[in-house]
Amino acid sequence: MNLIRFLLLKCRGMVAVTALTALFSGVCNAGLIALINTIVNEPASLTRPLLLGFVALVAGKIVTGYFSQVWLIRFSQQAVSDLRGELVRKILAVPLRQLEELGAPRLMAALTEDVTSLTAALFGFPTLSVNTAILLGGSIYLGWLSWHLLLVMGLFILFGACFYRLFITSGFRSLHLAREAEDKLFALFRALTDGVKELKLHRDRRSAFLHQGLDATTGEFQRHTVAAETRFIFAHNWAHLLFYCLIGLILFLLPVYEQVNTKTMTGYVLTTLYLMGPLAGVMSSLSVFSRADLALRKVEALGMSLGARGRDRESAPAHSAAPSFVRLELAGVTHAYHREQCDDHFVLGPLNLTLHAGELVFLVGGNGGGKSTLAKIVTGLYPPETGEIRLDGRPVDDANRDDYRQLFSAVFADFFLFDSLLGLPTPDLDAHAAGYLAQLHLRHKVNVVDGRLSTTALSQGQRKRLALLTAYLEDRPCYVFDEWAADQDPLFKDIFYRQLLPELRNRGKTVLVITHDDRYFHLADRVLKLDYGQLVAAPAQETGPVRSALAVAPGR
Repeated sequence: MNLIRFLLLKCRGMVAVTALTALFSGVCNAGLIALINTIVNEPASLTRPLLLGFVALVAGKIVTGYFSQVWLIRFSQQAVSDLRGELVRKILAVPLRQLEELGAPRLMAALTEDVTSLTAALFGFPTLSVNTAILLGGSIYLGWLSWHLLLVMGLFILFGACFYRLFITSGFRSLHLAREAEDKLFALFRALTDGVKELKLHRDRRSAFLHQGLDATTGEFQRHTVAAETRFIFAHNWAHLLFYCLIGLILFLLPVYEQVNTKTMTGYVLTTLYLMGPLAGVMSSLSVFSRADLALRKVEALGMSLGARGRDRESAPAHSAAPSFVRLELAGVTHAYHREQCDDHFVLGPLNLTLHAGELVFLVGGNGGGKSTLAKIVTGLYPPETGEIRLDGRPVDDANRDDYRQLFSAVFADFFLFDSLLGLPTPDLDAHAAGYLAQLHLRHKVNVVDGRLSTTALSQGQRKRLALLTAYLEDRPCYVFDEWAADQDPLFKDIFYRQLLPELRNRGKTVLVITHDDRYFHLADRVLKLDYGQLVAAPAQETGPVRSALAVAPGR
């Protein structure tokens, strides 16, 4: 089982402590059974030593249970934290393009549902160990009473275990199908939260989403889950039936074939009845451990998938300052991706482009022409499939790509806004942020206290200004804005183009702006036009009389 291997690999301490406490607990339980059976059959033998023995055995069982639970909390939480942290680090190390191919629902299911299933199994491990030890101790006591009777009992149990295995295996298959349906549910939940506006606006779409999507997938998940649990419950009751049959055989059939003394008879009956509770606990644990084993396989498969997709190397300390540059070149760069609408591959490039320090460049072109993809290539989020990026003549490769990305601050069209200014431990951070908030006309909407934003519940345009605030505070050499002004009101759009962008250029920053606002094209040093994946000369009316036209050699 993958789960056993995981426990031995990640939780050796917990396994060792739990095994020892479980063993001691099993010994205590076996001693209690023997002591109770002795007193039941020989009431006159009740003495002070027996009473003290009873107290000691009960105390031993309670103490071992307490310490096993305490150690469990310590080791299991550490193991789960390590697993989650390892998975997050792998996700952060995988190139962006490949993460986009995996999809957010699969990643979220692994980080939430699968890790939760593993946590439940880890918490159940000590109980399973103790119950197993009790069953083992009880079996030893039964063997001491009559070994050949225990042998017959063992053969009977082996016969029942074969059928039990069939029921459990069938339940595992249904559980696997339920887990696959759960992945689909996570995708639908993501669609619900991200597309709630579109669902509210379109009644037929909303109805189809509910009935053909959510209800159908929920029904599939419910059907497989019920099937799995039904088989587990049947197997659980089958085990109980075996024990009752054993008791019936001992009481009614055994005396017919063999003379058994009263002590042995009562010992077998009492022990068998006593062991039904631990057996029920072991049976109940199987479904939990089955879910955990399946979840672990999912997590490991995702981890292997992430590991096989390459890694971004982080060669410099996280707090190192971003280097400056004079010239950034794209030489023969291409990037291809699949377009679902046309069922073909769109090729961006080959592109030959040079960006200079302290330059304000506008990137224009029609929708779907590859502007956002080009921005991701320029910032190092997508590595070129062919060609190379050069920084002051030095090629950017896997070894230094993470260093290269530290040149950029970007606000993409699908940006994410953190609720705190992470990774910006600059002196007087709150004061600097307050100054920029005033410049961005957000002083009366948002405050920054100890690096945390008071709110992010704003309009999309205002949220983009907060993203710009973060970019300002990062103070990187190069800025990229992807349709940043699209959600701004006319007043602040004018401020962005006529005041904020020139200020960044005057500070020596290189600024690449993806835009459709042709009335401001004349403010750029250059206008680059991307047409169906190729850089072409911008028409004169697009660049205006003040700034130069496109200065770029298109790839052929």
